[in-house]
Amino acid sequence: MRCQAAVCRAFYYGTERAVFKTHVKLFAEEYRRHDNILQSDNLTEAEKVRYEKLRDVQGDQTDYLDALKFLSDCLSQVYDRKVIILIDEYDVPLENAYFCGFYNEMISIIRSLFESALKTNDSLEFAVITGCLRISKESIFTGLNNLKIISITNPTYSEHFGFTENEVKEMLCFYGREDFFDTVRKWYDGYYFGGIEVYNPWSVINYVEQIWADKKALPQPFWSNTSSNNIVRTLIDQADIRVKQEIEALIEGESIEKPVHEDITYEDIAPGNSRENIWNFLFFTGYLKKTGERMFGNVRYILMSIPNEEVRYIYKNTVLLWFEQKISKKDFTGFYKSIIHGQADVFEHTVSQMLKEGISFYDTKESFYHGFIMGLLNGMEDYYAYSNRESGNGRYDICLKSMDVDKPVVIMELKVASSYGDMDERSREALKQIKMRHYEADLARDGYKTALCYGIAFYKKNCKIALAQEKIYADSAG
Repeated sequence: MRCQAAVCRAFYYGTERAVFKTHVKLFAEEYRRHDNILQSDNLTEAEKVRYEKLRDVQGDQTDYLDALKFLSDCLSQVYDRKVIILIDEYDVPLENAYFCGFYNEMISIIRSLFESALKTNDSLEFAVITGCLRISKESIFTGLNNLKIISITNPTYSEHFGFTENEVKEMLCFYGREDFFDTVRKWYDGYYFGGIEVYNPWSVINYVEQIWADKKALPQPFWSNTSSNNIVRTLIDQADIRVKQEIEALIEGESIEKPVHEDITYEDIAPGNSRENIWNFLFFTGYLKKTGERMFGNVRYILMSIPNEEVRYIYKNTVLLWFEQKISKKDFTGFYKSIIHGQADVFEHTVSQMLKEGISFYDTKESFYHGFIMGLLNGMEDYYAYSNRESGNGRYDICLKSMDVDKPVVIMELKVASSYGDMDERSREALKQIKMRHYEADLARDGYKTALCYGIAFYKKNCKIALAQEKIYADSAG
């Protein structure tokens, strides 16, 4: 017998009644899938009546709480064999319920369902339950005996949790796409179960399908568990400076070491609980991989890093989206005025403060800071921000223009310093570049008369700004 994976993948809404209705619908579909057993003489008329009642969504909540057990009893009687129950991603309903605010109600429903099907079921041969979290601590499994737990740190069956490297090579060879192996490894490899390194099977299958149809197809994040992304958002919302620094280090390709507790549950990520719990959660849900381990006393420490480019992409986009939302909630009226009025000290302080409050990564160095400043400028109402446009003898980094040519135009040139002490010199170099390359040339044609030139230097989460106010002359357009 197969329990539909949809039973544990459905998205539940914020009431216990809605959860019940969702389960009823899914169980009715499973009953209809086995409708043929109603023709068997091995079922009594009473059993057939009850079966049809559950199939046709005629029962009450009590009827459906042991619907899985009753279905297995019927199948066992008809086929004269005990059944195997497969429950995929048992903890997804718990995750959705946690973030939607009805975790306890979901615990109650699933506990009744699983205890009847798995604890007091004489028709059961065995069951296989998959999920991200270790099941022994969850209260839904209270009283269950003979559970064999196989986690990602367990060497048993490790090669069966994904595609091995040889399997990936064989697949690519079968489709004549051997040249794409390095890309597949970079994007979808990096998961460790026990001592075996495996590839994400879902992502590999989808990517191979794309490159089989079109060799120019680019890799993309096929695995993007939207609900689990809520966990990343929760981490960021709760993050202090130390946690933010660790997130930045991970995105930059570094590793962090954390103690591992395999019996973590969703309740452990709630505000007020240890922030260390969230690292365990990210590890067991596939957002981090093991790169090393050690024992200190009776505590197991695991060295963790981001598995591959696919997951790094999810981190980056989740973090950037959160940061943009956080920026949009702030009042930057004073900040915008400081830029237009030439108050470089206020401009500098605000940028530095936002760098410290946010989460950043430096894969592309100057381009990160460029995007960061453009994000801060999005809320300006009277000015429009232009980026990397040709003007004079080169391309300026950022230019702010008002529709009113009597207002000053703003030109910004960005530099990255090699040290904190190098920031002053780099900001002056940026200012000098604006003047030497005559970035104001095209502005004269448009009628602007004054330019505020900002040379901006960055070092990590620090900013230094040099300012010059220039007159724009008509002959500069010539």
